[in-house]
This record gives sequence, structure tokens and C-alpha cells, in this order.
Amino acid sequence: MWFSRKQEAPEPALTTTKGLGDAAEDMALAHLQRHGLALVQRNFKTPGRGGGEVDLIMREPDGTLVFVEVRQRASVRQGGAGASITATKQRRIVLAARHFLLRLGSEPPCRFDVVLIHGRLAPQPDAPEPLHIDWLRAAFDASASF
Repeated sequence: MWFSRKQEAPEPALTTTKGLGDAAEDMALAHLQRHGLALVQRNFKTPGRGGGEVDLIMREPDGTLVFVEVRQRASVRQGGAGASITATKQRRIVLAARHFLLRLGSEPPCRFDVVLIHGRLAPQPDAPEPLHIDWLRAAFDASASF
């Protein structure tokens, strides 16, 4: 669907995986911005199959570039949101970060953060669960991923 400049894009549908992911990224972005980080780029992907993606690339006021993975899970069963960030996922995030840094020419200080969102984004009336956001600074590093 095309939108004119005056029209707003619709809110993400909280009934699809894509919509839930977009809503979680929106929440994480707002949380990080409230803490002073500025958005550099959203959903940066490496070219080709099997590459990586960084959900949010942010900049700290001191210039540190922050590569952020956002994970949302409705419950803590099977380890919750944090358990889904495997070593393979970390390697793909690092790969995407390296591709992004190649475009800059000079490498600023960097780190890899994770924002975990626990609870349902669209609570059901019979079982409302409050949302909880955990921001894990320096959750992993590039050297540990390879």
C-alpha cells in the first residue's frame, strides 16, 4: 500500500509475527531514545543469503555506536526472550555490524546490546500481563562470537 506524505502508515498489526516484531522494535527504540541514544539506522541487513541483520543501530551521546538486537516473548517458557539469542544469531549480528562499519571508513567505539521485552504486546482481557523491558548493555562482543 502506498502512502502520501500526509498520511501516516498504519500501526503494526499485532496478529502477525512481522507486526509483533515491528511493535517490539518500536518499543525498544522509544526506550533507548528516552535514555539518550539516537537512531542511526533500523533493520540493517547484509547482502545475500545467510547474512545478518541488526534491528537497531543507535549512537550514544559520547559517540559509541550501539548495535541492538530486540527480542520479545510473551512468556518465560523455554527460556524467554534472552534464550533465543544463540551463538549463531550473535555471529550474524556481528557480521552485519562489520558490513555496516565498512561503509563508515573509520571505526568508532562499538558495542552490542540486547533489549528484551517480556509479556504480551496485546494483552488479553482475561489474562493481562504487564510488559517489562530489560536493556542489556554490552550483552556480547565480537570476539566471543567467532
